[in-house]
Amino acid sequence: MDIRYVLGLFLVGLLFAAAPGTGNAAEPAAGVRKLEKATFAGGCFWCMEHPFDELEGVVSVSSGYTGGHKKNPTYEEVSAGGTGHAESVEILYDPAKIGYKKLLDVFWSNVDPTTPNRQFCDVGTQYRTAIFYHGAEQKRLAEESEKALEKTKPFREKIVTEIVPASEFYPAEEYHQKYYRKNPVRYKFYRYNCGRDRRLQELWGKKG
Repeated sequence: MDIRYVLGLFLVGLLFAAAPGTGNAAEPAAGVRKLEKATFAGGCFWCMEHPFDELEGVVSVSSGYTGGHKKNPTYEEVSAGGTGHAESVEILYDPAKIGYKKLLDVFWSNVDPTTPNRQFCDVGTQYRTAIFYHGAEQKRLAEESEKALEKTKPFREKIVTEIVPASEFYPAEEYHQKYYRKNPVRYKFYRYNCGRDRRLQELWGKKG
């Protein structure tokens, strides 16, 4: 290796160490906004990524498992129904650009909140609908949104969606992440055959 290259790296390191404001690497840079999390279960997590991915202010959407008792569950274990987990999405968002209320609106309009332990063609506790709140403010907003929806919902059935504290979220296997982008034909085929869009149209007058 060229000695001039090594010496150059050494001098750059010294300059960086001496620069003001670099002593505490854990300190966030000035002006950097704190991101927040939102976690929702709405049946097949493939179908819940897309609606949130398109929102301005949403930084990332991850598919995974939460709400159960099994540590580091696999897709096969969750699908079998014995882990207590629900297929879910974890959303990282900038509260300065999008509010939790907006995320709640998008959640409600993309699920069937009238069916316990089921979403469309998928049956079992792993496909239940749930709002997993992070903190007292999210809990308050979620409960208020449910109460408001009970008064204005365009259907007669009772809302049975859980509103419960968030617990550890386990990201799903990589092939599940952004499935709607990686396998668009299979994704659309599944969604159509599961009757998701048809039921959303019945409930909300819209397609997902």
